[in-house]
Amino acid sequence: MTAPKGCLGASEGRFACRRMGCMGAGCLAALAMLCGALGDVPSRGIKCGGVLSAPSGNFSSPNFPGPYPYETECTWLIVVAEGSSVLLSFSHFELEYHATCAYDYLQVYNGAARDRGNLLGTFCGRSPPPPFASAWHVMAVVFRSDRHVAKRGFAAAYRKDACGGQLTGLSGEITSPRYPESYPNDAECRWSIGGAGGSGPLTLVFADFQVEGGQGCGFDYVALFDGPTTAAPCLGRYCGSARPPRTVSSTPYLLVLFKSDFNIGGRGFKAHFYSGECQEVFTTIKGNFSSPRYPNFYPNNLKCQWSIQLPPGYRVKVFFLDMELEGQSSLTGGCDYDHLSAFDGSAENGSLLGQWCGRESPAPITSRRNQLLLVLHTDRNTAKRGFSIAYVGVVPMNVSCTRTDFHIQIPVKSVAQLERNRIYLGTPSCAAQVVGGNFKIHTRFDTCGTESQKRNNTSVIVSTLYVDFSVDDREDIHQYEVQCEPKRKEASVTLIAGPDPSRLSQAENLVDAQQRDGGAMDTREIKSQDTSDIVFISICILAGLLMVIAVVGLVLL
Repeated sequence: MTAPKGCLGASEGRFACRRMGCMGAGCLAALAMLCGALGDVPSRGIKCGGVLSAPSGNFSSPNFPGPYPYETECTWLIVVAEGSSVLLSFSHFELEYHATCAYDYLQVYNGAARDRGNLLGTFCGRSPPPPFASAWHVMAVVFRSDRHVAKRGFAAAYRKDACGGQLTGLSGEITSPRYPESYPNDAECRWSIGGAGGSGPLTLVFADFQVEGGQGCGFDYVALFDGPTTAAPCLGRYCGSARPPRTVSSTPYLLVLFKSDFNIGGRGFKAHFYSGECQEVFTTIKGNFSSPRYPNFYPNNLKCQWSIQLPPGYRVKVFFLDMELEGQSSLTGGCDYDHLSAFDGSAENGSLLGQWCGRESPAPITSRRNQLLLVLHTDRNTAKRGFSIAYVGVVPMNVSCTRTDFHIQIPVKSVAQLERNRIYLGTPSCAAQVVGGNFKIHTRFDTCGTESQKRNNTSVIVSTLYVDFSVDDREDIHQYEVQCEPKRKEASVTLIAGPDPSRLSQAENLVDAQQRDGGAMDTREIKSQDTSDIVFISICILAGLLMVIAVVGLVLL
């Protein structure tokens, strides 16, 4: 793989309806009718809609260019060869106007099913819809009029595009022609990504890459541009068998150009793109996010990723505030359709912490390290409301106890922005001290707001540790319950308030993972301070000696 300074060289039908498939225009039409893709039969005997299976064609509203009839509904199902996409454009558009298009309207769907997750847009008035490119080889167009005010309607054209096109979804996949078979010679494909109202950057990740190599990528290559045309700045030009690096645009547009020469091909490539709403990285100690368009229905054909990356030593705790995804498969009982997965780390090859679908209310999950990845997959059907999530970074700390004292350590580098008085046990008067590289609190059980409680018939000592991240007038105090069982000298710590105290009543126990996982906390000083047992044993020995002396004295008398 090479990426020279310049991007341009010197010489430049099978489809699924609720997961059933068939081939041929007749079968497609029958299946479309069964699935409801073609809508109701038009009223008053008006002939419109149908299956368009030619490589290209035109269609228009009934009576165009005359006024369209009242109370009419038409659906056109456009089906091109598998592996291609549908390019749709409008040459004329004039429908009755309404602010929310509640009267007469035209809808474009990215697929056969009339599912809200497939909806690309609803249009009315005199502003024509933008050009569309489907994410697969099927697209549906629905026109509907009410009983008042008829206009001239619309005229549209479509064509099959073997490669390239305008991609406006929140996420999607692009592949070289014939992938994973060898791509054809003398090919030139351009994918222009973005431009559907998005304002954030775009991310492109290559999952597979094998293109003819050569010095300076002068034969076959993939070039990336930071904008909608080749006049935009070049982000890289790649060939060979090494996958290009993850690329993030600085604009809401990204152009992918693929060119092959007259001989020697390769397997080609497969890449995924994500918009800002569908691909985010969080580095703050706490935050929240939701599925695209939440609480409205999320789009279909998504693969979205949210990566939480906190400073070393932290762990990530995730709270599921709301979740409604497509349900489990009735055949396998698994989350085979739309699902949300959590991985321990920054990539999907990390340990799977959980996978959910349907209307679940998952318990909070906690990562084993300082990074956690959440991935949402949606298929081509049945969108739902989605999810809302909050997370908080669990401050790395070591909590231990003796029969009389609490000992708490927090690495200074983990909360470097805080003064010592922002960390306290029970009351601000019991603030931490800075000792070496740690904030330390060493206090007796009869101070700092500690209290004795009975839990599960066991006497425990309980207090609250406060870590105050507040800035200016914005209060942000994390609270941890620290607990000690004096007889066994066992301590634990539990996050009880973080991103939303009213939702954290089910906070799980966060027993010090650094100790279990061989963490690097320095506990030698704490152990050296644990003198309560030594004092107790010394007193017992002294009492025994005094008793022996008394007995001997009585015998001698």
